Amino acid sequence: MVEELIWKYALINAYTHKGKANPKAVIGKVLGENPELRPRAKEIIPLVNEIVEKVNALSLEEQEAKLREIYPEFFEEKKTKKEEKKGLPPLPKAEKGKVVTRFAPNPDGAFHLGNARAAILSHEYARMYDGKFILRFDDTDPKVKRPEPIFYEWIKEDLEWLGFKIDEIHIASDRLEIYYDYAEKLIKMGKAYVCTCPPEKFRELRDKGIACPHRDEPVEVQLERWRKMLNGEYREGEAVVRIKTDLNHPNPAVRDWPALRIIDNPNHPRTGNKYRVWPLYNFASAIDDHELGVTHIFRGQEHAENETRQRYVYEYLGWEYPVTVHHGRLSIEGVILSKSKTRKGIEEGKYLGWDDPRLGTIRALRRRGIRPEAIRELIIEVGLKRSDTTVSWDNLAAINRRIIEPIANRYFFVADPVPMYIEGAKEFVAEIPLHPDHPERGVRRLKFVPGKPVYVSKDDMELFKPGNFVRLKDLFNVEILEVSEEGIKARFHSVDYEIARKNRWRMVHWVTEGKPCEVWVPEGEELIIREGLLESDADVKVDDVVQFERFGFVRIDEVKDGKVRAIFAHK
Repeated sequence: MVEELIWKYALINAYTHKGKANPKAVIGKVLGENPELRPRAKEIIPLVNEIVEKVNALSLEEQEAKLREIYPEFFEEKKTKKEEKKGLPPLPKAEKGKVVTRFAPNPDGAFHLGNARAAILSHEYARMYDGKFILRFDDTDPKVKRPEPIFYEWIKEDLEWLGFKIDEIHIASDRLEIYYDYAEKLIKMGKAYVCTCPPEKFRELRDKGIACPHRDEPVEVQLERWRKMLNGEYREGEAVVRIKTDLNHPNPAVRDWPALRIIDNPNHPRTGNKYRVWPLYNFASAIDDHELGVTHIFRGQEHAENETRQRYVYEYLGWEYPVTVHHGRLSIEGVILSKSKTRKGIEEGKYLGWDDPRLGTIRALRRRGIRPEAIRELIIEVGLKRSDTTVSWDNLAAINRRIIEPIANRYFFVADPVPMYIEGAKEFVAEIPLHPDHPERGVRRLKFVPGKPVYVSKDDMELFKPGNFVRLKDLFNVEILEVSEEGIKARFHSVDYEIARKNRWRMVHWVTEGKPCEVWVPEGEELIIREGLLESDADVKVDDVVQFERFGFVRIDEVKDGKVRAIFAHK
């Protein structure tokens, strides 16, 4: 009874800590949740240490199988708790069928995990309330955040891959005439004006709370300047349309903020040089949110100032401002999300492209084998927190592992292969399930032929010391005789797995004549390439997510000329 209890807690602790149980944590659980056992602590502690050692000698797959055997309720409880955590809170002022949300990316770079927070929240709530989700490309800055044609397509593709149903797509650069009409209307109302002050002069006046000399000039004068902006009589930087606000507002950035400016030779990818006057983000966004009927806006906490600016336009035009839900920034430890840093790294040759596995773009995560459901679940778990949130890669990996574990077939991959020559063994065919929980998928057959080496990983060299015994997984047990530059010499010992388990012999994976395979392993800013051998008959194709046993989950990136390239996802 006590042994079963210790096995249960040791396996749970190992399963939740990457295969390594902590004896102190297990003792704490055993005695903490079973106080009647405390008087027997001296007897129990050595038993815990012994069982933890046995558990830690098992592979992750064996630990899980054993845990499912002795305590299947753990997985049901885990599933129930996960389901309880899922879901988003109700949305303020939301009615079924009337919620309209939008996501407004700038197509100047690839969509990344940080952007995904606003996008996923917007889409999830639109679906929750049987509403509408709009994709609006904010592409009215052809100078500083210059849009590129490829990113319009990529962002749409990435959203669809994430499972989005996009109800409408709008592109801001197609709507310039609409912005012009509203700018003229606000000028005629006396709520906007054309400022021709040099930028540094305007900033000086603004910071002192002093009106620009053009602010209160007659509407006729303002309209004339507006037409000159449109006709090309002003050059870039010579005239700006400003929205009138409170000159004593505590935040100087809110005072008479710029709505439209001139860009000479914009060479916009969609409109070329047809337009010279371009709206800034706050003006275009404010107009479009009203025109498109947006009811709820999900935006980062850093955009609170933008909302303050935009509310002036809504007040002047008699519109009701959408419900805004602010959330903090989302980042992931050790992963680059910044578009500018990514672009710079690509230009310098540091990164291989927008889908470099070291990056946090959706395309990079997809290339690593991260599932769209995992990304959505992570964002929903983080929810609507207003504070900035940094998640670890382990958080995302844990969710992804649960999703892909049932679908990922198993194979042996040997990194940095070392030949092992085994004497005394007969020809043997190891039949290994493609997936331990799904026998219906069939088996892989790895054949050992006397006189021919098997290949083991250099990563396991510390186990291959003369006199040591190891088990070649799913094959047989061997004794290590000699290690040299030519490889490892070993002697056949026995076939039975129970002998290895009883003696606590370590288990290693192996291949015979494998096919060349390289695995790209992102480690922070580094991309480590592990060369090795994959089972020769491994039936893998591009986009398959599989598990290389004792190495990790990978996505097959390329199969060409008999060689396989895989991208490491996580353990």
